[in-house]
Amino acid sequence: MPPPVDAQQRTRRVEAVPGTAFGIVHLEVPPATSGLAVGGLIAGIASIVVSFVVLCFGLVGAQEGWGAWAAGAFTVLAVSAGVAGVALGILARRQIRQVAPASSMRFQGKGLASAGLVCGIVGLAIALLAFLAAVGLQVAA
Repeated sequence: MPPPVDAQQRTRRVEAVPGTAFGIVHLEVPPATSGLAVGGLIAGIASIVVSFVVLCFGLVGAQEGWGAWAAGAFTVLAVSAGVAGVALGILARRQIRQVAPASSMRFQGKGLASAGLVCGIVGLAIALLAFLAAVGLQVAA
């Protein structure tokens, strides 16, 4: 029995094998979402979330003298996630932009890659500003 119609892939082209009754079927490969783009978006969002943790620790611990230390530790994490979001976003945009032959894997997700890039940059900016604010508050206290 042949497989159901919805389970069959569409044929891109068929090449005859010379001297035989057989042929080579080239199937259409649907595009896949880039894993780099998804990873970049996740890292960028994590950078923003951890940046707000930096801000909270900086504000809460400024009077007791431990705010800048805790904010600094989380700033390292936020900056690492932000750099990862930016790097993965750039790599994903490069991967998506590549022109691939018809029979190979094509990637989609340019919006995800761009969002990861922007979230990574925003997370870096918030983390650095929050850390500078935490140090300033602790010095002033």
